[in-house]
Amino acid sequence: MSGDLQHPDRDPDRRQLLAQEQEPFGAILSCIDSRVPPELLFDTGLGDLYVMRTGGEAVGPVVTGSVEYGPMTSGTTLIVVLGHQRCGAIRASYESLRDRKPLPGNLQAIVEALRPAYEKAVGEGGADPVEAMARAQVTLTAADLRDNNDLAPLVEKGELAVVGAYYSLDTGQVEVLGGAPS
Repeated sequence: MSGDLQHPDRDPDRRQLLAQEQEPFGAILSCIDSRVPPELLFDTGLGDLYVMRTGGEAVGPVVTGSVEYGPMTSGTTLIVVLGHQRCGAIRASYESLRDRKPLPGNLQAIVEALRPAYEKAVGEGGADPVEAMARAQVTLTAADLRDNNDLAPLVEKGELAVVGAYYSLDTGQVEVLGGAPS
């Protein structure tokens, strides 16, 4: 938030160290939004994170498999589902569902993947249903990952934390919505 960046693990020596193998400490599932690059937001370097980015953190089997990869193959101990303020994919999906107007091409697959978050946000009401939907998507996705057949045993043993978080474009603050280890 302060802009006091360390830029760790970004030099040629780090690249050489990682040339043969990697062991990232975290995996981040975030949005494709150009304003929300996890490596920059969290000031990380080469080999620190597995990063998956989809519109509105929409998931399906390939994305879920990609999230599972780190914890199941290299001992990654943290998964963060990172939503954000003023998400265009969430807004477009919200409007599509609200107005019953499908989006063109494969964009409709994103809309359908975000339907549970839409239904949760609409059911809860509130002043800003699009922001409520963005937060709902994070919490639902993080909960689904925690309950995932392959990840749940790691969570139960305390070997993996699955955290839902929300990034403010206005302040740069990341708010933990749930799942932080105690």
